[in-house]
Amino acid sequence: MAQSIAERFARIATSEPPAETRVLLRRAIVLGGSMAGLMAARVLSDHADEVLVIERDGSEESALPRPGVPQGSQVHALLPAGHAQLDRWFAGFTAAALADGAVDPPPEQIRNYFNGVMAPQAPAGTLGQSLVSTRPFLEYHVRRRTLAIENIKVVHGRADGLEFDGDRVSAVRYQPAGGELVVEAADLVVDATGRSSRLSDWLGAAGWPQPPMLRMPIKLNYASALFRRDPKISDVGISIAQNQAGRMVTPRQGGVLAVEGDRWLVLVAGYGDDRPTRDLGDFKKRCREDFPPDFGQIADHGELLGDVITYHQADSRRREYHRLKRFPARLIVAGDAVASFNPVYGQGMTSATLHASCLSAYLRSDPALDKPARQYFEQVRLVVDAAWRVSTFADLELPHVDGPYPRGYRLAQWRSGLVARAAALDPGLGLQSARVTTMLDHPSVLSRPQTVLRALRLRLLPS
Repeated sequence: MAQSIAERFARIATSEPPAETRVLLRRAIVLGGSMAGLMAARVLSDHADEVLVIERDGSEESALPRPGVPQGSQVHALLPAGHAQLDRWFAGFTAAALADGAVDPPPEQIRNYFNGVMAPQAPAGTLGQSLVSTRPFLEYHVRRRTLAIENIKVVHGRADGLEFDGDRVSAVRYQPAGGELVVEAADLVVDATGRSSRLSDWLGAAGWPQPPMLRMPIKLNYASALFRRDPKISDVGISIAQNQAGRMVTPRQGGVLAVEGDRWLVLVAGYGDDRPTRDLGDFKKRCREDFPPDFGQIADHGELLGDVITYHQADSRRREYHRLKRFPARLIVAGDAVASFNPVYGQGMTSATLHASCLSAYLRSDPALDKPARQYFEQVRLVVDAAWRVSTFADLELPHVDGPYPRGYRLAQWRSGLVARAAALDPGLGLQSARVTTMLDHPSVLSRPQTVLRALRLRLLPS
């Protein structure tokens, strides 16, 4: 019997380490050394004699934001599905990160607000362990564990293109800082160069079709600031607040995370012309007036560490490689180079870890490497669809977003709204919804007839 979408997604999101791996490649090359690239390198280390990571930023040892990740200073969340994958590929990762300063807030310090009302929390332990930190801290630990693997090495330079031998990729061109162009032969190449990936241009220049690009304009504006943690001010570990657009309500998101170094990282976000600035007075005013009390208490009374930092993201986007009828063999695309989402939902890093799981499944399937990796791209499509549906359905409620609307959107949105309202009343549905938003389950589990009927019965009950 064919597996359902939810069952196929569950296989990707498994936390069980692979039982058997075998070497298929002499040299694999990964373009890009952020989360997607590092996770791909870790998987490839089981299947290649040598893994080469080409990264333009120069330091492997720093836990500071990298120049190639301009949003690195902003709030980032690794969802529970991402935690599970890190422990899957790096034994004891979560415990080591917590020992080095990452935070695992107790349930009483975790608060989620929707339009100012605090939502009920999932029972402790049902979504796995929390791991809260800044993005640079997390990437540093992933990078350190990855580069400790004997057959992985990193070189610094800017990826400049691919070379082809018939219908397959055969080499990578890159430009070292201050050096001459280098050509490195490869048996498999992974593009993990992020939203600004130039792979589509490289393919077009070599006569290959380019993937369709789907964009959703979100016009998201961020501002973040670090504060010294002080229990006299607040005990908050995680506070997430979402104000949905409505009558006399401006859509805004905010977040407070307790991170390493006894600090809080506080974020405020708006859309369109609603742009938080670098001005501390503006930041404090937004915290005080737009969000729950924890935000204002920290902003008004906490010790500011550094400056307010802003970031703008114009759109969510996905490159639909699975739609291409012609595609080179021995070429993989991962992370934001495939799809990047509205970052307020925290799906980016977790999606990257799940793409690594897709790569592992592909390489363990006895693949025909001299043919396009269609099995891989179909599995990545499941991951992208899951994140895209959760984030874009919410974004389509924003007054300035006018599409593109997916097929069946109205029915799907009605059903999602029905289940979401019921989840606030029913712990079982609440847990199901939380597993979807944390990418432990595929959104299709909330469309099952029994789930929708349960939500309808709750709606029809007398208040």
